[in-house]
Amino acid sequence: MSLRCALLAWALFTLLRHGVAQKDSDCCGPIVPRREWRGLASNCDRKLSLPKSYVVVSHTAGSPCDTPDSCLKQVQNVQNFHKGTLGWCDVAYNFLIGEDGLVYEGRGWDIQGAHAGGGWNSKSIGISFMGNYMDRAPPQRALRAAQSLLACGVARGALSPNYEVKGHRDVQDTLSPGDRLYDIIQTWPHYQD
Repeated sequence: MSLRCALLAWALFTLLRHGVAQKDSDCCGPIVPRREWRGLASNCDRKLSLPKSYVVVSHTAGSPCDTPDSCLKQVQNVQNFHKGTLGWCDVAYNFLIGEDGLVYEGRGWDIQGAHAGGGWNSKSIGISFMGNYMDRAPPQRALRAAQSLLACGVARGALSPNYEVKGHRDVQDTLSPGDRLYDIIQTWPHYQD
């Protein structure tokens, strides 16, 4: 994402918080749409009412990817596992974050994910970092991509300006998002356990 776009997203977030600006949907960072990563057609139809007040951060616990080509293959692998093996209607997450610093569209902003179980899927956006972050942290470019995505969600009106970030383990009995990533998201300003 360009510096200009990042500054615009932050300015819009500040103005939205104070009720001065209208929602802006044109300033989202590098989100790779489904057609570009050659995603299979989704069979999901359960819409989310927006804006959402929660974001659940997880990790795929699989292989990491650090180039657009390897991340494209990895997001396809995740979708194939969720649809083909588990029989779900699509990839579980609304968005996936690659170590290449790009965001990959999963179900998008307005389709309910299958990322957290219980009542959390219907009231949150699910973001998953591709890789296993038990013993290592994602690179800074992946963390910046996630932060840009969150600012984008607020600017688009998909996330409430006072949204809360939760770790996957905060809402379900799991090790996700991994110890190192969990340590990091606990320092984010919107994190609430």
